[in-house]
Amino acid sequence: MKFAVLDFETTGTQSVGEIIQVGLAIIEEDRSISRVYGSYVKPGTPIPPFITGLTGITDSDVQDAPELDEMMMELVPLLDDVVLVGHNVAFDFHFLQNALDRCGYLPFQGRILDTIDFLKICFPSLTSYQLGAVSTHFGITHDRPHQADSDAEATARVLLKCLEELYSLPLLTIQRLSELFGGEDSDLGWYFDGLLHEREQETFQPEGELTFYRQLALAVGDWTELAPPREENASNPLAALSFDDYMDEVMKRLKAALPHYESREAQEIMIQEVMTALSEDKHLLIEAGTGTGKSLGYLLPAIYQSVKTDQKVMVSTHTINLQDQLRERDIPLLTQVVPFPFKAAIFKGRGHYLCLRKFEHKINKRDFTSPREDTLTAAQMIVWLTQSESGDDEELNLGGRGGDFWETVASDTDSCLGRACPWFRKCYYHRAKHEAGIADVVVTNHSKLFADVKAGHQLLPAYEHLVIDEAHHLEDVAGKHLGMHMKHFTVSHTLSRLYKDSRNGQLPVLRQMLQSGGSEQAAEWSGVIDRLYPDLLTVKETWDQLSDRLFSLLPERSDASAGEAGQLVLRLLPGKRPEAWEELAALENTMNLALSEIIRKGDKMISEMRDQESQSSSDSLATDISGLFKDLAAIREQVRFFMGLNDENVVYWLEANGNYRSKSLQMYAVPVDVSSQLKELFFDKKKSIVLTSATLSVDKSFQFMIDNLGLGEASDQGRLMTALLPSPFRYREQALLVIPRDFPSVKGSIGDARFVNMLVQSLADAAITTRGRMLVLFTSYKMLRQVYDPLKEALASQEIAVLGQGVEGGSRSKLIRRFQDSSASVLLGTSSFWEGVDIPGEALTCLAIVRLPFQPPNHPLAEAKAELLQAQKKNPFMKLSVPQAVIRFKQGFGRLVRTAQDKGIVIVYDTRVIESYYGKYFLYSLPGPKMEHMLTEQMVPRIAEWLEEGGIS
Repeated sequence: MKFAVLDFETTGTQSVGEIIQVGLAIIEEDRSISRVYGSYVKPGTPIPPFITGLTGITDSDVQDAPELDEMMMELVPLLDDVVLVGHNVAFDFHFLQNALDRCGYLPFQGRILDTIDFLKICFPSLTSYQLGAVSTHFGITHDRPHQADSDAEATARVLLKCLEELYSLPLLTIQRLSELFGGEDSDLGWYFDGLLHEREQETFQPEGELTFYRQLALAVGDWTELAPPREENASNPLAALSFDDYMDEVMKRLKAALPHYESREAQEIMIQEVMTALSEDKHLLIEAGTGTGKSLGYLLPAIYQSVKTDQKVMVSTHTINLQDQLRERDIPLLTQVVPFPFKAAIFKGRGHYLCLRKFEHKINKRDFTSPREDTLTAAQMIVWLTQSESGDDEELNLGGRGGDFWETVASDTDSCLGRACPWFRKCYYHRAKHEAGIADVVVTNHSKLFADVKAGHQLLPAYEHLVIDEAHHLEDVAGKHLGMHMKHFTVSHTLSRLYKDSRNGQLPVLRQMLQSGGSEQAAEWSGVIDRLYPDLLTVKETWDQLSDRLFSLLPERSDASAGEAGQLVLRLLPGKRPEAWEELAALENTMNLALSEIIRKGDKMISEMRDQESQSSSDSLATDISGLFKDLAAIREQVRFFMGLNDENVVYWLEANGNYRSKSLQMYAVPVDVSSQLKELFFDKKKSIVLTSATLSVDKSFQFMIDNLGLGEASDQGRLMTALLPSPFRYREQALLVIPRDFPSVKGSIGDARFVNMLVQSLADAAITTRGRMLVLFTSYKMLRQVYDPLKEALASQEIAVLGQGVEGGSRSKLIRRFQDSSASVLLGTSSFWEGVDIPGEALTCLAIVRLPFQPPNHPLAEAKAELLQAQKKNPFMKLSVPQAVIRFKQGFGRLVRTAQDKGIVIVYDTRVIESYYGKYFLYSLPGPKMEHMLTEQMVPRIAEWLEEGGIS
């Protein structure tokens, strides 16, 4: 098989555009690259500046280049009898067919393959399939990205990497892939068929350390064979070792493992404080800024406490990112430096683990909704099984519809067969649960922590000691879990999984199975299923009507400050129901009755089946269906609770998006104050809880957190310790905060013309001085939109790119990656960019905060909390709005200095920090940067001067 890897650079998109450069790399049958052909092509039109910016190809480069037909005379002979390959090949193929046609050649009739498909299948865990990122990952020198010959050669090397990977996979995996693609008539199917024939003729087959089970090759064996970290009857390794001796030994090993490691005062204090809290059964609030080395600060004492007392310590994070960072970076390091064997396990929510039974069923039955995409996702996962030890979806790069596919194969309680499942001993969820059971320290996340409490502590192993990282999110997460939150989609998705039409859905599949069985019970059950259909349709229609009616209650215009773009919000008050609420309640009643009928008939049928058919292929299907009936029962309760509107201590509200209307409807019912529940569920029950984050204090006091999290009583009884750690950074030298004191102020969420013009001008001047490398944080999406276009224009001539959240498309992490990869750019972000964004070093030099991050006071939850404070004769602005905004402001500020070498500038355009009586709380809460205020026009010269002093220019 001979491959020709093709790449064109063009003046525009697929429909319009001229070829300006061609690159072609030929791969011979022995998998060597025999030649790389490249040539400029003279287009009939000038090259747009954007394309020159991207490729570096200018009009002068192509003015003496060959015309299209000259170039095609050289190219066409090279395409004889080859398989054509490209990175996103449809683009290049379109231009090729066009050029062949224009120059009077026959169209290309050969096979076409795409390296993106190959990468997805062979390397399912790569974070990006973009050529530059992939080349870097594989260490392929790709010296001139976006130049055709360099791109073609890089793509050829990527293809060879993929082929190498395919030849190292076990034969069974190749058979499964070939079978998967064999169902469709595609070039990929043709390729895998050929590969299978070739592989079957080899005498030696790679097996690796894999387990082969039920026609799948897995990287894991039985979890029942996992041994605990230390022998059962061995003596305790810490019996005679004091905490100080243990830490001395750890530090010695740390310095050996990481020669650059320096012990930091803040980290040492933290380790001692956490140890005291854990060993003396106290709670601890500890603020540890960036650079403290917080995770080691609590993990080292947690390991000591757990092993010494033989009691688990639970660690909870807010984000999956931090959980993964602990797994990939911190825990492997600790395994090296702790002087005895211990085990730290990661335990996520159940939906993160693959259910092998559902996956096997899905691929064997080819139960695919969108064949092309689902086949590719299934192929990714078949290869991933030979690599993954955890079966955790965060390891997979599932693009496009991959997320929907995952939902149908994820593990869940309701459809689990437990020990009766043929996959039980290989099951990823039960492996994670077993690992958590034998571990000393278990890392989970806030969501799972609350799910466990709600499930009567059935999900996590028992624990008395808990460390909560990113603790400033605890109150929010508690509200979401102790209340309810439901999306329109949840209901329609559950219904369509049961029954989409007479052929699709779990019930129709079960009915077909029963029909082929043909016993008289089977006929009876088919009748039951037929009678369920009309009820399911009633529920669907009623739910759609109810959603439409609820959506119509939402106010037509949205004030963008309440949420992101187009978000509509309406609070419903228990005492004051909207007009015509009775009609909506009647719809809910109809839906409730129909659901009850479905669940009653359905459950009865399933339990009869279980008694009759002990083990059959319909068994696992019946389990899945029974799980969906349980989901319907939960939906029935939640909708009734919401529509009841009877709890005075709960805030009820609706949210939807103006563009997607009732399809985007969400219902919320959240307790106004979760402090009493947190106290009851956690602080009264557990021996010791350590809460840590970079932002827990306001103006050096923890009172705001103590009140909101229900720690008042513990504090009065002397069971609460608090600690504010010194910062490891030299903020006076590393950060300069400037405030333009004559800057215009803003009313509402939209800036007037004068404000926007001044802001754009000032941001552009600052960006030119700092050569891009700038993050601008907004509090309203509308204002971000106002600034985006004019700023883009102002910086175009300077070759500084402007990236806007929600304007460019792409996820937050993609935007951040683009920002880090480009040499000069300005990133505009709103709410989700204020925290958790880690851009160390040179990539970020300047942070601009456009307005202080006050939560919109008209958000239902904020409103209800304010009313509660007023009833207690407290000032909601000072007790709630200011502290919340200060914590967000500190989070935003924390994006700038991420290491001891970082230097940077913060510009605060909101003059309230120096003019208002509450402004000092914002400035005093920062970790001591140099602060200066001046006229707007003095700002840029001052920034330039400060950067030069620091040797950054």
